[in-house]
Amino acid sequence: MKTLLNVIWLIFSGLWIALGYAVAGIICFIFIVTIPFGIACFRIAGYVLWPFGYRVTERHDAGLASGVGNVIWLIIAGIWITIGHILAGIGFCATIIGIPFGIAHFKMVPVSLMPLGREIVPTASPYPSYRWN
Repeated sequence: MKTLLNVIWLIFSGLWIALGYAVAGIICFIFIVTIPFGIACFRIAGYVLWPFGYRVTERHDAGLASGVGNVIWLIIAGIWITIGHILAGIGFCATIIGIPFGIAHFKMVPVSLMPLGREIVPTASPYPSYRWN
């Protein structure tokens, strides 16, 4: 099911958003000072391409530099990108078929708002592994 959702997502939303993040990452790499933001853009672009089956978690080993970088990101780009994800999520949730894709947009809000100090990890299997001892 995740694969089917990811393929539909890729066609209708993911490819275009990932291209936007990739272009932003390239621009960030042109200016040497913003390379950490470029790395974050490429990480988010990969997540946006194939979001079902992954989740965003906070890295507890991220330091003060991540916090300062997140404040700078928030002021320059984070608010606008987040508003875009929220509006797209509302638009997708307007139809019953689009609800999973709207939820995927809402899942991207935390990482688009403050990307530094976060990592994208696979979600656990929906089927728990039982041990019969």
